[in-house]
Amino acid sequence: MTPDIRGRYAPSPTGRMHLGNVFCALVSWLSAKSRGGKWVLRIEDLDAGRCRREYADLLMDDLEFLGLYWDEGPFWQSERHDLYREALDTLAKGGHTYPCWCTRAELGASSAPHESDGRRIYPGTCRDNPQRAVLMSGRPASIRLRVPSEEIRFEDLHYGPQCVNLERECGDFVLRRSDGSWAYQLAVVVDDALMGINQVVRGRDLLLSAAQQTCLYSLLGWTAPQFAHIPLICNASGQRLSKRDASLDMASLRSRHSAGEIIGFLAHICGLVPEKGVEISPAQLLEVFDWASLSLENIKIFAKFED
Repeated sequence: MTPDIRGRYAPSPTGRMHLGNVFCALVSWLSAKSRGGKWVLRIEDLDAGRCRREYADLLMDDLEFLGLYWDEGPFWQSERHDLYREALDTLAKGGHTYPCWCTRAELGASSAPHESDGRRIYPGTCRDNPQRAVLMSGRPASIRLRVPSEEIRFEDLHYGPQCVNLERECGDFVLRRSDGSWAYQLAVVVDDALMGINQVVRGRDLLLSAAQQTCLYSLLGWTAPQFAHIPLICNASGQRLSKRDASLDMASLRSRHSAGEIIGFLAHICGLVPEKGVEISPAQLLEVFDWASLSLENIKIFAKFED
């Protein structure tokens, strides 16, 4: 028997949502709700320096304006530190972690960039290095995961079978930073597992994270969710949207367009609605949504909203 879908939307309140955020939320909502599932809202506010409550309030107001209503939440990561600490303790007891004293400057000088995207791969400087441990004793350290040498395999709902060797693709990655703050990879796994999330829809830029998180799920004895990564919407310059693209954030969009126009535009560019300029609600799209009907290949080629 197929379990009911429990999807989620987990934004960081560091600014106003932009059109790309809305697109991800819409597809995630449709994927869960079209099959009678639940959609959970989690606010990822661990970065105290950048996350602000007023942004979270605006985000929730924008979701309600668009008709993207959540079934559970909001849950706040800033209230879940004890759960992350328990998971880290479990990993440490299993011998899967080690302290790391590398600075950003050291990492920049010693690690080689991944040839495809310039991402730095951790060279293992502090792994099994007792002399460095003695030298740096007493200094704050981050905690890294010892990634396994075997390949991590998972099936992405959009991009298909994935096979990633974490040693080659990223190296040992951080679970807790030297200042005591929690890294995304650990927090998101703990939250999704304990909230019963079994489907994660998010942007293509997090595809590698799925392999890192699949590894953590296995080490913690949990079942990984079904992942579905979708292409990123780009601005007129061909760059992925960010919260700096003020003309495409929700403040600007709401001043010029109705909720139905925004949802209709997104439904059109992903192939759910053939006609341009249709005003439609997320609830009306439930009848036509399925993953096979999506046309996502050209999403990254952004056409101006008003075209």
